[in-house]
Amino acid sequence: MSVRELVVLGTASQVPTRHRNHNGYLLRWDGEGILFDPGEGTQRQMLRAGVAAHDLNRICVTHFHGDHSLGLAGVIQRINLDQVPHEITAHYPRSGQRFFERLRYATAYRETVALTEAPVDTDGALALTPAYTLDARRLSHPVESYGYRLTEPDGRRMLPDRLAAHGITGPDVGRVQREGSLNGVPLDEVSEVRRGQRFAFVMDTRLCEGVHALAEGCDLLVIESTFLDEDETLATDHGHLTAGQAARVARDAGVRHLVLTHFSQRYSDPEEFERQARAAGYAGELTVARDLTRVPVPKRR
Repeated sequence: MSVRELVVLGTASQVPTRHRNHNGYLLRWDGEGILFDPGEGTQRQMLRAGVAAHDLNRICVTHFHGDHSLGLAGVIQRINLDQVPHEITAHYPRSGQRFFERLRYATAYRETVALTEAPVDTDGALALTPAYTLDARRLSHPVESYGYRLTEPDGRRMLPDRLAAHGITGPDVGRVQREGSLNGVPLDEVSEVRRGQRFAFVMDTRLCEGVHALAEGCDLLVIESTFLDEDETLATDHGHLTAGQAARVARDAGVRHLVLTHFSQRYSDPEEFERQARAAGYAGELTVARDLTRVPVPKRR
């Protein structure tokens, strides 16, 4: 059975707390696993969450601040220790190449796995697979930062009543799907477009064009809300979003499920993030992330 879910490994911003590890997020997408922003302690959080090195196919780093990348060294060495049998691809800002290399070779170990480096230096597609397209968009932060978006190709949903009306049954259903028509009946007459699912990951950034482009029409949006609205000036100065700003982005983009994360240690009441997000007008499904939370991708419309 295919599984599409987000496994939250850590939700703290610059400083971890007793209850929040540094960043780390695994997206399970059918048979693949994409690890986003492995901060310090990610390897141990993977163990606690039941995530194995073998589950990883891609690593996506938004930027090279420590809370988003210091876990790379341990994760990469664990991938090699466990001798993961498949290739793993790492995406990260090209401007941080020296940081990636330092983390990849932070200590001595035996390399056993093909780790492909695929740095990002412009907006656009990073990978095109039968299951999804992975895109990157530039964000606004004191260091170069990119958000990531995964889009499933659109498919077709067959309509039983239309098929029956045209007498199309059994193997003929497959034929009309493959061939585009059958006995003069076009595929469009007996089916409709099934929009592919969309996921976006937006970390440290001010409001900018890239944030809105990544969020547009998402089924699941993971987005930082480091500050509460009363600290909006502080958020802007440091290149971050507030809970209300993130929620308004999701509201305007038609996001179905919003996941707020990356919280400053200055706040002790996580429910306040939800209250401000609702006050900003977001009415969809909402999760204020906690470490080890699992969030399923919403079912197709």
